[in-house]
Amino acid sequence: MALDSPFPDGADRRERLVVVGAGMAGTRLLAELARRCPDRYAVTMLGAEPHDPYNRILLSSLLAGEREIADLALEDATALAGARFRLGDPVAALDREQRIATTQSGARIAYDRLVLAVGAGPVRPKLPGIELPGVFTFRDRSDAEALIAASREAERAIVVGGGLLGLEAAYGLARRGVRVTVVHLMDWLMERQLDAAAAALLHRSLAARGIEVLLTAETEAVLGPNRASGLRLKDGRVLSADLVVFAIGIRPDIALAHAAGLEVRRGVVVDDRMTTSDPAVFAIGECAEHRGATYGLVAPLWEQTAVLAAFLAGDGDSRYHGSLSATSLKVTGIELFSAGQIEAGCDSEEIVYEDPEAGIYRKLVLKHGRLAGAVLLGDARDGGWYVELMRDAADIGAMRQALVFGRDFAAAGEA
Repeated sequence: MALDSPFPDGADRRERLVVVGAGMAGTRLLAELARRCPDRYAVTMLGAEPHDPYNRILLSSLLAGEREIADLALEDATALAGARFRLGDPVAALDREQRIATTQSGARIAYDRLVLAVGAGPVRPKLPGIELPGVFTFRDRSDAEALIAASREAERAIVVGGGLLGLEAAYGLARRGVRVTVVHLMDWLMERQLDAAAAALLHRSLAARGIEVLLTAETEAVLGPNRASGLRLKDGRVLSADLVVFAIGIRPDIALAHAAGLEVRRGVVVDDRMTTSDPAVFAIGECAEHRGATYGLVAPLWEQTAVLAAFLAGDGDSRYHGSLSATSLKVTGIELFSAGQIEAGCDSEEIVYEDPEAGIYRKLVLKHGRLAGAVLLGDARDGGWYVELMRDAADIGAMRQALVFGRDFAAAGEA
């Protein structure tokens, strides 16, 4: 079969850059290349999903009925003039020796350099009944659209997973008039981002929105002979539902890289230039593993794409040193932000401010005169500023006493 060339007449002699994955990482790379070296590469983007590239962050708002499909469009996808798109045709194999990407339909696309931006997929536990109709995940646009359709007929839903995505799915379904129960394995919600005190306030806020939460609850099986009708928990409790959503985490998509013989662990292993074990292949976003860490948040994605674009543009000094993870919950009426270290250790201390009546909780973790972490609930306006202090390793000594009250108070204290 002939190769699919971006320029069949052969007149163009630019390097052929193939981007595998038409999500937020891949399209952000297009925008970065447009800014740094718009004429250097002949770019082809290959996407598994049939939709135009979209903003995955807004899927929660789409499910909640607060956004429309049109609102999800990504401007980054149109930033690089001349970039070619092949959507709805996932890459099935990479021939690294010949430098050819073969798609599921059999198209063969030659490349000089290739970027893996294939993201991550939802974790589906091996449980009895997990394959029944009426069991959903909440990861991509098709998932959101399927849940919206199912919610029109559903009265009760169970969401397994009390992390960020699970709570956003629960909120979206509740906004559509479905009675929702969240089933969470751990002692409190969002245990990776919140301490027990903040999680208790969050629990209360969700209850006020009609969302029931069951903690320390482990799922044993999905019930229903022909369609999901609920869950059985390991303690013997049986919960009824018209639909069940599993939102218990994501797993980097490494199948393509592994089959191609690239080094993989949890993710596709990359160095500080986002280069894989093959110098012609790079990886960014949720599928990439850098210094043993993988990231499922947007800020690290932006940082990685900026570094890779700089390197592809000829900046040999461009380096990625890892990211500070910061999280916010997209539930209308609940301001929540978390970044860095959330519990003090033997070499750190905590500053806590609480106003239970106002539903405000602020906790800062200080280490060696620097801010090491922040948990904000009820008022998250200063989240971005706290992240700046952490990234800059700023000396906060002069504003230490006022720091927990936010930027304005801290600035007044320094004056």
